[in-house]
Amino acid sequence: MSDYGFARASPEVLAARHELADQVIRALQRAGLPAFRHGAPETAHRSGAAVHVEPDAETTPASAPVSVSWRCDPAMIEAAVDALTAGDPTAPIVRYPGTIGLHMQSALIDILLSSGVVAKPDNDAMNPDHVLVIGTMSDPPPTPAPEIP
Repeated sequence: MSDYGFARASPEVLAARHELADQVIRALQRAGLPAFRHGAPETAHRSGAAVHVEPDAETTPASAPVSVSWRCDPAMIEAAVDALTAGDPTAPIVRYPGTIGLHMQSALIDILLSSGVVAKPDNDAMNPDHVLVIGTMSDPPPTPAPEIP
């Protein structure tokens, strides 16, 4: 049980989700993108594809066991926060991290799909730039060889 009363996934389910997250990270790194597990202490100030494993027991059709978001350079995020703190919510820098995340979303999805990972855009208003990862595509069955008479 989490601190907020949500049931946690079983160790077996979490292990499968972590394996899926590892596949996502490998696929993105093979494409040349920086990718890492979200929440690891050494990644707090990294930019690139942040891969998150959902710890809750159930995922809904609007969520997924693994998600990916693009993280801009920390200096850009800090500049956006500084502009907001200074009372300038219309400064172009405020929109920059979200705009870049939305641009990267389709690229992340295309890379993952080409690697056999099923991914789709998140339709959540709070995280419109996130990519939901549902699982992997199984290899197609082999085509039977034609019979030679």
